[in-house]
Amino acid sequence: MPQAVTPLSAHPLLPGVIELAHRAGEAILPFWRADVAVEVKSDDSPVTAADLAAHHVIVAGLTALAPDIPILSEEDADIPLSVRQGWQRWWLVDPLDGTKEFISGSEEFTVNIALVEQGRIVFGVVSMPTNGRCYSGGAGLGAWRSEGDGESKAIAVRDQPPAGSPLVVVASRRHSSPEQERLLEGLKADMGALELANIGSSLKFCLLAEGAADCYPRLAPTSQWDTAAAQGVLEGAGGEVLEVDGSPFRYPARESLLNPFFMALPAKAPWREALLKHL
Repeated sequence: MPQAVTPLSAHPLLPGVIELAHRAGEAILPFWRADVAVEVKSDDSPVTAADLAAHHVIVAGLTALAPDIPILSEEDADIPLSVRQGWQRWWLVDPLDGTKEFISGSEEFTVNIALVEQGRIVFGVVSMPTNGRCYSGGAGLGAWRSEGDGESKAIAVRDQPPAGSPLVVVASRRHSSPEQERLLEGLKADMGALELANIGSSLKFCLLAEGAADCYPRLAPTSQWDTAAAQGVLEGAGGEVLEVDGSPFRYPARESLLNPFFMALPAKAPWREALLKHL
């Protein structure tokens, strides 16, 4: 009987990145619910000492793990396009995704680390510092969820909701747009009642990856580091992320690090075309 693929065997760099994500989470926790000072960056997004502490842990760890792979982190993203265009593979990192959730005292923030090669996600790791939960995966590798030091268990998307159950659509509690509201209305007209699941940070993708939700439309701004790691998990679980024209969602080197709008869903969903026509 063939041995089951696990994060330990899926990719030689994956176990080290999982361990590093947990270490970054340990660097964050002393600041959580501790009235940490909040600064505002030039793009009006918040940053705290926790973001920077995790950033330093991750950069040091990735440099030790693979010194030849450059790093693009939210907290060190001022790297000229002329430099990034020469990268064949790189780390794409959000040291603390969901800073607003972190500041509010919520548990819905994550550490995100992805390996990107020629614009495609090789694998991603999404770790929750408050409870030790960790998601990992990549296209062609598989996807897993672990709890603390527990064994990693394989996860997979569901192609459609259980009989008689509504389509579960993941939405951001902080970010929407008129386009997104029109999309939801179109889906209701085609598919009946929808159930909305609200959750912070990159955990939106992870709900799909473990079969707890069905689609995640994002017709509002995100940055590359917000999505890359969790996209890797979702693709490993049998999902896909598409641009609004139906093309695969990629991470090419470009001047802006903002993402285009996208839709995340199971790759084999029978309702896929009904969904895409509303984009």
